[in-house]
Amino acid sequence: MIEQQIDIPTPDGQVSTFITHPERGGPHPVVLFFMDAPGIREELRDMARRLGTCGYYVMLPSLYYRSGVFELGPIAPDEAAPERVRMYELMQSLDIAMVMRDAKALLDFASGQPAASQGPAGAVGYCMSGRYAISAAALFPDRVKAAASMYGTHLVTDAPDSPHINARKASGELYFACAETDRWAPPETIKALQDALVADGVNAEVEVYPGTQHAFAFPSRPVYDRDAAERHWERLLALYRRRLSA
Repeated sequence: MIEQQIDIPTPDGQVSTFITHPERGGPHPVVLFFMDAPGIREELRDMARRLGTCGYYVMLPSLYYRSGVFELGPIAPDEAAPERVRMYELMQSLDIAMVMRDAKALLDFASGQPAASQGPAGAVGYCMSGRYAISAAALFPDRVKAAASMYGTHLVTDAPDSPHINARKASGELYFACAETDRWAPPETIKALQDALVADGVNAEVEVYPGTQHAFAFPSRPVYDRDAAERHWERLLALYRRRLSA
């Protein structure tokens, strides 16, 4: 496997991006891997590596670069802990338009890399970034043909660019993995999402993972569910095999 940490120019600065892909056999389909709220850490790099070993050119950007932050370090469970308060501040400093500028910069960069395919690309986002993965498919429909939101938040909002609205612009396939118990995406939100996708005829699947909680796919979390985590990998890789092989 090849690994690199590269600063990629964006309209807002330089986004430090972890890139991993197989050493041989390319070019490989590009996958944009959007981080969750705690930010870049070895756990996410390991997940990017796992995806990369399956034949993809994986790009994991550090989205907090505008605030001068690369890694936050350990986050205490206490909601009042300073590092958790800071994490929420950073999370709220982002919006879809900002991250889509980053996504375009990443795709533009990949277009000049011999190891990266110029064909269909994928996206995946966890937690706060589920909306970014879906938005990438909606805003770049000619390139991003498969996008997955893993226990994504803010999928149904009053904003005009809410993912449940913008999903209709996607030309590929969308997948939403939802935890059964998730205060950031309760059952009524999931139903509203499903209703909107059906009404708009979007090629999408919404799957609720029984017995799981938010963040169930992260091995270092107390809520980690191995069976559900492995299923989410199976579903993600099957999606990419269907849509990124052209």
